Amino acid sequence: MTRKHIPIRLKNLEALIREAGSAVRLARAAGTNSSYLSQVRNQLPTKKGTPRAIGDDLASKLEAAMNKPPGWMDEEHPTGPDLTAERDESNTGSQHRLIPWDQVGKGHDISEDLPPPYGTTLLRCPVECSPETFVLRVRGASMEPKFREGELIFVDPQAPVEHGKFVVVRLEESNEVTFKQLILEEGKKYLKTLNPDWPNRIIEVNPDTPICGVIIFKGEAL
Repeated sequence: MTRKHIPIRLKNLEALIREAGSAVRLARAAGTNSSYLSQVRNQLPTKKGTPRAIGDDLASKLEAAMNKPPGWMDEEHPTGPDLTAERDESNTGSQHRLIPWDQVGKGHDISEDLPPPYGTTLLRCPVECSPETFVLRVRGASMEPKFREGELIFVDPQAPVEHGKFVVVRLEESNEVTFKQLILEEGKKYLKTLNPDWPNRIIEVNPDTPICGVIIFKGEAL
């Protein structure tokens, strides 16, 4: 049976994550990759630029894993006052991978069955974060003096995206991955560079520009 890809699947995905206890546990039960599920959950773009969707195969796996009848993912279900899933298995002191900048946000490189092409260096995060958190090394001087070249930034794709947060984005026009301060004003989205000597410190971006993650911690390896 071919079922339509409808937004309700994302809502029901959150319900299953809450029922399972975390996205990691749900992915494990469904026999799929937790990083792939995170890409779907956060609507990161495919190679064609469209948001990654919950396909029929994945929907069926999720239904079977949680003992739901076929078609459950496409139906409305009673919910409590808050269906927003809690951050997965939040903990402190967990280890996360240091990855190159060109791997950020490449949802099309992650399949249901294959692990993401991350590096092998594991770094411990001293603050609460989700299992999907990854680590980048700051490059350039655009975000000085708060962020200096060589410092490590921990980026959580599941952290709340809010005005004033420092976020990692992949710019659509240049396909460049960068991190800036997020400014949300009157329905518009801007990225702000902190270095006072930098040209064009504030740029407007498409409201649909995907946020790859929020910076939750920075440090420096000595």
